[in-house]
Amino acid sequence: MSDFNETLVPPPVPTGTASQEDKTLALLTHLSGIVLCFIVPLIVWLTHKDKADKPFLNDQAKEALNFQITMFIVYLVCKVLILIVIGFFLLPVAWIVNLIFCILAGLKANEGVAYRYPFAIRLIK
Repeated sequence: MSDFNETLVPPPVPTGTASQEDKTLALLTHLSGIVLCFIVPLIVWLTHKDKADKPFLNDQAKEALNFQITMFIVYLVCKVLILIVIGFFLLPVAWIVNLIFCILAGLKANEGVAYRYPFAIRLIK
């Protein structure tokens, strides 16, 4: 049971200041989830995960990736629920929730604040 709880607890916020380039890339990583799901966060995380000088960007890419994986699961559940009609109503709600949280995360990341989504399954640590 403790393993499940660990997937829900957000990781600690990175310390230090991020460059403007890292902030902008984190903004684009979060906003790309609106249209491209988890593809861009995955690419950004894979290309920067081993760079010790980019802790903010690495953290925000992981956070965006975890949230987009969670939203992907939600979309799949909604599509299955279309069979019993409720999915037609839940799918737009899920998309609007994704839109709002991605915009909020992008704005915070552009300010240099490490954003934590209120709900996300943290598969990537």
